[in-house]
This record gives sequence, C-alpha cells and structure tokens, in this order.
Amino acid sequence: MSAETKTELTTVYQVKGMTCGHCEGAVSSEISEIPGVSAVTAVAKTGEVTVVSDAPLDREAVAAAVDEAGYELV
Repeated sequence: MSAETKTELTTVYQVKGMTCGHCEGAVSSEISEIPGVSAVTAVAKTGEVTVVSDAPLDREAVAAAVDEAGYELV
C-alpha cells in the first residue's frame, strides 16, 4: 500500500469592505465554492481572508467570488 500525500497551499488575500461576521460568512461561502478550496477563514477586522487549497488558485476566480459576495479583492 502506498500512502498518498496531499499538499495543501495556504494563501492570504486582502479584501476591502468587510465590516462584520455576516461579511466574513458571505466572502467565505463564495470562495468555498471554488474547486480545490478546502478551508476559508475571513477576518473583517483585518480584511484578511486565508484560503487553504490543494493547488494554486486563479486570482481572477477568487476576485470573482469576492465580487459576487459584494466586496473587493485588493
């Protein structure tokens, strides 16, 4: 039996316009829909969104997801 090692990549994005928990949830929900994303943590206070994925994400896909939530990727 061979053990398959899965590499995870963590990327931190800066998002403009988040002010509360609802904002964090909206951004996290949209980014979570991107294929390959396994975890998203958004922090309104800092504007940081930490994304864990199994491969590098297309910045345009992340920007589109953030835009769909009503915010702006910096």
